[in-house]
Amino acid sequence: MFTGIVEEVGKVKGIKKGSKSSKLTIKCRVVLEGTRVGDSIAVNGVCLTVVEIGRELLTFDVSYETLKRTTLSLLKPGESVNLERALRLGDRLGGHILQGHVDTTTKVTSIKREGEGYRFSFKLPKEYSHLVVEKGSIGIDGISLTVAELLPDSFSVAVIPHTFENTNLKFKRSGSLVNLEFDIIGKYVEKMVKSARKGA
Repeated sequence: MFTGIVEEVGKVKGIKKGSKSSKLTIKCRVVLEGTRVGDSIAVNGVCLTVVEIGRELLTFDVSYETLKRTTLSLLKPGESVNLERALRLGDRLGGHILQGHVDTTTKVTSIKREGEGYRFSFKLPKEYSHLVVEKGSIGIDGISLTVAELLPDSFSVAVIPHTFENTNLKFKRSGSLVNLEFDIIGKYVEKMVKSARKGA
């Protein structure tokens, strides 16, 4: 379980690609503290298990399913990734509840300066549009953000300078792909409503 408050921007050190899986190594410092083999780390919003720990390095196994559903399959050495350690009981929930289970990917459609911050707009996949609400929370590359505006086929978020400077958003451009995770509470509500309608 994560909160979407990025602790560190790490760098991809290496990727070993197999036929249906990959081994991903990331250079980092902050998230190394207290981390052991078997722990979970969110990498661009994807929950991965630590399999090796080195000097300023963490290595993860990435399954075929994860590669298929996320942007991790597109990572290259030197790229920046958002990192967050799993939430501990008693920690502050600074963002919102994220599982690290990416629902889909989408493209950045525009980035505009807005005061001291930025307005990022994204294409909204039609099949997920019912899970996005204005002023609701959404996970974008593992960052907890608030939906500022919702349109039929797109949505936007306001990004404050601190978030821009301390995440990989500063490296995004129009057309960049990002991971999306929709609010888990909304997904459960949707399922319960559908079940209730079927039983009615």
